[in-house]
Amino acid sequence: MTAIPDKPALEGLENKWGAVWQQAGTYAFDGKSALEASDRQCVYAIDTPPPTASGSLHIGHVFSYTHTDVIARYQRMTGKKVFYPIGWDDNGLPTERRVQNYYGVRCDPSLPYVADFTPPYEGGDNKSSKASDQVPVSRRNFIELCERLTEEDEKQFEALWRMLGLSVDWAQTYRTIGPESIRASQLAFLNNVERGEAYQDWAPTLWDVTFRSAVAQAELEDRDQPGAYHRLAFHGADSDVFIETTRPELLAACVAVVAHPDDERYKPLFGTTVRTPVFGVEVPVVAHHLAQPDKGSGIAMVCTFGDITDVTWWRELQLPTRAIIGFDGRIVADAPEAIVSASGRDAFAKLAGLTIFSAKKTMVELLGESGELIGDPKPIQHPVKFYEKGDRPLEIVSTRQWYVKNGGKDEALRARLLDAGRELDWNPEFMRVRFENWVNGLAGDWLISRQRFFGVPLPVWYRVDEHGETQFDQVILPTAEQLPVDPSSDAPTGFDEAQRGVAGGFVGEVDIMDTWMTSSLTPQIAAGWERDPEFFAALFPFDLRPQGQDIIRTWLFSTLLRSVQQHDSLPWRHTAISGFIVDPDRKKMSKSKGNVVTPAAILEQHGSDATRYWAASSRLGADAAFDPANPTQIKIGRRLSIKVLNAAKFVLGFASSPEATVTEALDNAMLRSLAQVVRDATAALDSYDHARALEVTETFFWTFCDDYLELVKERAHGAAEDAGHESAVAALRLALSVMLRLFAPFIPFATEETWSWFNAGSVHVAAWPVVDELGVTEEGPAVLRAASAALVGIRRLKTDAKVSQKTPIRSVTLTGTDEQLAALRLAEADLKAVGRIERISFAAGTEISAVDGELGDLA
Repeated sequence: MTAIPDKPALEGLENKWGAVWQQAGTYAFDGKSALEASDRQCVYAIDTPPPTASGSLHIGHVFSYTHTDVIARYQRMTGKKVFYPIGWDDNGLPTERRVQNYYGVRCDPSLPYVADFTPPYEGGDNKSSKASDQVPVSRRNFIELCERLTEEDEKQFEALWRMLGLSVDWAQTYRTIGPESIRASQLAFLNNVERGEAYQDWAPTLWDVTFRSAVAQAELEDRDQPGAYHRLAFHGADSDVFIETTRPELLAACVAVVAHPDDERYKPLFGTTVRTPVFGVEVPVVAHHLAQPDKGSGIAMVCTFGDITDVTWWRELQLPTRAIIGFDGRIVADAPEAIVSASGRDAFAKLAGLTIFSAKKTMVELLGESGELIGDPKPIQHPVKFYEKGDRPLEIVSTRQWYVKNGGKDEALRARLLDAGRELDWNPEFMRVRFENWVNGLAGDWLISRQRFFGVPLPVWYRVDEHGETQFDQVILPTAEQLPVDPSSDAPTGFDEAQRGVAGGFVGEVDIMDTWMTSSLTPQIAAGWERDPEFFAALFPFDLRPQGQDIIRTWLFSTLLRSVQQHDSLPWRHTAISGFIVDPDRKKMSKSKGNVVTPAAILEQHGSDATRYWAASSRLGADAAFDPANPTQIKIGRRLSIKVLNAAKFVLGFASSPEATVTEALDNAMLRSLAQVVRDATAALDSYDHARALEVTETFFWTFCDDYLELVKERAHGAAEDAGHESAVAALRLALSVMLRLFAPFIPFATEETWSWFNAGSVHVAAWPVVDELGVTEEGPAVLRAASAALVGIRRLKTDAKVSQKTPIRSVTLTGTDEQLAALRLAEADLKAVGRIERISFAAGTEISAVDGELGDLA
C-alpha cells in the first residue's frame, strides 16, 4: 500500500504505474498454467491487430485499441488468464515508401550488396522524395534499411502504447517480418499449394504504374475523377456505328464492340464486324448482358484492358488480347499485329512511349484530323479505380501472378465462408452484413504476389530448360524443414548458386507475398503454430478478434479464409468492430485527407485516463467525432478521473473498523443501487458493450458523490460510538472498492493509484465485483433515490431564498407519496444533518419536494 498524497493528481501516474506493472509482471500471461488447465474457459485469447510500423500512430489507433484493452482488463479481473500479445506489421508498401523518403534511397535489385552502407541522409527533412533524386541500392541493402527504421518506429509505438496503459504482455511481441512469421507464412503458403488452393496464372491484373506492382481487389478504392465522353465513328458495312468512350487512348487495343442482346438498335449487327477509326481494324459486334443500353450510345468498345468489365467481356466472349499499356504506364513501342495499314501503324507510332494522359490527348487529335471524332467531348465526373495507397489510376496489364482461392470462383468455398461468418459472434451484429457483401461480391481469387521488396518472399523456384528459358510450370518448392527461405538468394535442394539463371539450372521467384498473407496468420504467429503446437492448441481458436470496420474485407476475411483452409475452423469465437474517428465535419480521418490527429500531444496534455474515457464512451461500430481544438469528452474524462482520486481520499479519511457492518437503511439502499450497477456493467461487458458499462458506472458514481456522500458525511464524521457511524464508513469503503474495480478497465491509472492507498496488490488483478459481496437483499425501500430527490428540493429551497447552503433551517416539510415518505423517514437523520434542519415534517403529495412552511424561520 502507498501513502495518500496531500493533493492527489493525475500527472505522473502513467510513468509511475507503468514501471510498477512492468516490474511486477501484472499483465504477463502464464502459459504453463494455461497449458495445465483442464478447462479452456479459464483462458481468454485476443488476436490483436498489429499496427503498421511506418510513421506514427493516429488517434484512431488509440480509439480502437482502448476498446480492446477494456475487454482484456475485464476478462483478467473475472479470473481469466488473458493472452494479449502485441504485433508490429512491418512489411508492405507503407514501410518501403517511408524508407525511400527517410533515407533518400530506392531499391534496384540488379545492384550488388554493399557492406556497411551509409544512406545519403536520415530523416528526410527538406529533401526531395522524387525517385530520380534517390540513391539506388541493392535489395539486401534496402531491406536492411527497412528493418532498421521499423525497429525505431516500433520503439516509439511501444512507448505510446505503454503511456496509454495497454495491458498487453510485452513478452508476447511478434513482427510480421520476423523469422518465425516468415516461416509460418511460407509454410501456410506451401500447404495452400499442396491442397490446390494456391496457383499461378497469366491473367489481366490490376496494376499500379507508380509502384510497379499488382493490386488485389481488397486494396481498391473508387475515387471520383474528371473525364469526358468522346463520340467515335466505327465503320460498318452499311453505316457508321457511334460509340462513346472515356478512354480513346485505348482504341488500338479494341478487340470488339458490345451491346445488350435485347437492344433492338444493334440486334442486326450481331455477328458482323465494324472497322475501328484511325487504325482500321475489323472487330466483331457481339452481345453481352453487361452492356448498358441507357449508357452513352448503348454500344461500347471492348479493349484489353480498360476496366474490370473489359476483362469480363474478354474472358466470357473469348476475345483476343491486344495489350498496349506497359508496366510503366506508357504505351508500348510495338503496335498490335492486327493493325496492318501503313496509316494505322504510323498513327500508333505517334502514341508509342507516351503516358496515358499524353496518349489520350494525341489520340483525340488524331481522331479530329480523321474526322472520326463526332462533336466535342462531354465532360463528366466518374468513379475510377485506384490502389488505396496510390495517387494514379490503376491500369490492367497481363502478368504472371500467384493466386489463392477465396471463393470468388468457387461457389462451395464461398458458401463455406458465409457459413463461417454466421457462426461467428459479431459485435455489433450488423457488421456481419459487410462481411457477407464482400464475400458475395468477390469477382476472382486473391492475387497474393507483389512486385515489391520488403516482405515475405514467395518460397518458389523455377527450372530453367536447356535453352535457358524459364519454365514457370516446373515449380521447385522447399521442404518445411528448410523454411524460412529467400529464393532470390537461397538455392533449392539439388542446386548450387552457380546454377542460378543458367541453362539446366533454376531461377528464384523475386516477388513477395501480399502483406495480408502474413497478417491473415496473426493467431498462428502469436500462438506459435509450428514452434509450439501444444501451446497453440491450448489457445486456438482465439476468443476475440478486435479491429476496425474498414478492414473487414481484408484482415478479418483473409484470417477467416486461411483458418478455414488450414484448420477447418473459425480463428476466433467473437469479433468486436470499432467505428471510425471522424473530424468535426464528420469526415473520416486519414493521412490522405490530411486531417489525422496524432495522439502523443493529447495524452500529454490531458492524460491517458481522460483519453481512454473518450474512446470508451463510444460503442462498437459507432463513429466518433474528434475535435482537437475542443476535446469535450476528454475533458469530461479528466474531470471524472480527478474526482475518483478526490472521492477516494475523502472516503479513506474516515477511520474504519474491520468488524464494522452496514446497518442503516440509507447505506443499504446505496449498496442495493450499486449492486444493480454491478449486474448491468457485468452484463454489458459480457456482451462487448463497454460504453454501456462505463455509462452505468459513471452515472452511479456521480450520484454517489453528489448525493450519498453529502447525505452521510456528517454521520461518517461522527464519533465511533454514534449510531450509524460504523455503518456509513463500512458502506463508503465497500462502495469505493467496488467502484474502483468497475472503473479499472476504463481509467487504469487513477484506479490503480487510489486502490494502492488501502489495498495490497493491483486492482487490475483483483476480482471483478459481484453482487454477493455487497451483502444486500434484492428488495428494499428506495431510500437513496428518495433522499437524493429531497436533497435537491432542500438545496433549491435555500437557493430560491438566496441564502448559503450552510444556512440552518428551523423546519421544512417534505412531500411525497406514502411509499416515498416511508423511505424519507428512514433517511430523516441524514437529511437533517446535511441540510442543517432542526425539524422535518412529512405531508402527502404526488412527488418528492421540499416545502418551506415558515419562510421567516430561515436563519
